Amino acid sequence: MTEKNAPEKPEGGDELEKMGIDGLVRTLRDNTDPEVRLYAAYLLGKARNPRAIQPLIEALADFDKSVREQATLALSAIGKAAIEPLAAAMKEPRWETRYRAAEALGRIADEKAVKPLIQGLKDNREHVRYMAAKGLRELGDSDAIEPMIILLKDENRYVRIMAVRALDAIGGDRATGALSDAMEIEQDEKVKEVISEALK
Repeated sequence: MTEKNAPEKPEGGDELEKMGIDGLVRTLRDNTDPEVRLYAAYLLGKARNPRAIQPLIEALADFDKSVREQATLALSAIGKAAIEPLAAAMKEPRWETRYRAAEALGRIADEKAVKPLIQGLKDNREHVRYMAAKGLRELGDSDAIEPMIILLKDENRYVRIMAVRALDAIGGDRATGALSDAMEIEQDEKVKEVISEALK
């Protein structure tokens, strides 16, 4: 019986399941088949071994999107031990790595993830700002209110929408006041709709 969210087992999957951490790490780094790398990332997440953290962080920059996704899930499964390395990954030059690191931090949902995610709100890439705002929405930490208010004027409508949702989730007078102010100046109908929902 396959587990919920378990990826499809590739050819040679049984051999992978018998490997130790080192063998899986080698496979994740060196195998040319993305399905095999994906399965190795999945197994490393299941093992929850801190030795898998660094190779999984490297896999956040894999050229295959599904491998990047699986590495994100694996890191969030490992949990708190991955927070510091993920915070460091938020400074990586590749935006894909920063985006996935922000996603994993949001999924871990620990208070230590708040600071790196707040940094992510200032990222020069809108994908990363969006994912950092999404993570902070899950965490609901009031430290995020002021930096999130700045995002209400972001050039990207999806980032603005996520900032509205995050402020709504965090709540409080400061957040509500900022949303009312944003409503006055917002031009985009979709964003206005989301603000109006939040203010109900």
